[in-house]
Amino acid sequence: MNADIKAAKKMPPVYDPECPPSTPEALAEFAAMARELRKNRRNPAPVVALRLMPDVLAKYKALGKGYTGIMADVLNYAANNPEILSKVR
Repeated sequence: MNADIKAAKKMPPVYDPECPPSTPEALAEFAAMARELRKNRRNPAPVVALRLMPDVLAKYKALGKGYTGIMADVLNYAANNPEILSKVR
């Protein structure tokens, strides 16, 4: 570890006056909101195996972390829009 990093670790945090640190009350409220969001989340989707062309998979992987969720969103959108499905039959 270089000297600058060691020195920075010893320095106190500096807060932006427009973005003060969260209070314990605010953190508790955020935690309650997160619990509520998790509780309301739809049932987890089943895991399936899917064969894709290598170039298609490469395009999704190029999107970075979370690309499988994007794939699921695209499939959901297509499945719920009959005009898209009618074009591929």
